[in-house]
Amino acid sequence: MARSALTMTAATFAATAALLLTACGGEDSSPEDIKGAETGASTSSPSASASGTADVKRPDVSLPEDLKLVFDFEKPLDAEQAAALEDAANYIRALDHGIAQQDPNDPAYQFYSTGGAEKYAKSQIEAWVKDGWTVTGDDRYFDASIDPMGEGKSVLVSFCRNQAKFYSKKVKTGKVNYTEENLDSYQKFSLLMSPSEASATVWQARQIEVQGRVKECKG
Repeated sequence: MARSALTMTAATFAATAALLLTACGGEDSSPEDIKGAETGASTSSPSASASGTADVKRPDVSLPEDLKLVFDFEKPLDAEQAAALEDAANYIRALDHGIAQQDPNDPAYQFYSTGGAEKYAKSQIEAWVKDGWTVTGDDRYFDASIDPMGEGKSVLVSFCRNQAKFYSKKVKTGKVNYTEENLDSYQKFSLLMSPSEASATVWQARQIEVQGRVKECKG
């Protein structure tokens, strides 16, 4: 089993992004209002200090020992772009954390996403849990790019994925479903990221597009 791709045309994605940009204003709320933020939440995630999050505790996104996520990204010189890229990676970590925990309501992905991206994460976790699968292996993300969207702080974070060594594993038996590398192994992710209304140091994924069988990512 592999993650299903959310089909969304480029035009639809752009239109949705434009609508979101007009709706990202509003009064700030306290850090405790961020979904997924808990007083006792662990800050031991790989990015706990990378984004300078002194004002809010981040949820645990640790993964099982048999699952390794590699983000081969060059850190942007711009601090805000670097924070957006790091939390885009945290969104991916949180999604896999939810699958590993077998919890469609896991607070981690709720912390790092909202809107369509939150619905996507929930639907993915639900699908894995329903079929009795979890994840194992190595999952690699690379060739990241960041493009500003409009006049606000929102940015479009895009990157390639190689899931050739990323496998599904039966929860009950531990049997791994090994697959051979092919064009299906290569995907491209596009995430509309913007600062959380509750904390400017936290960036949330608002919309996501996943393209499958991307030749450009295979190289």
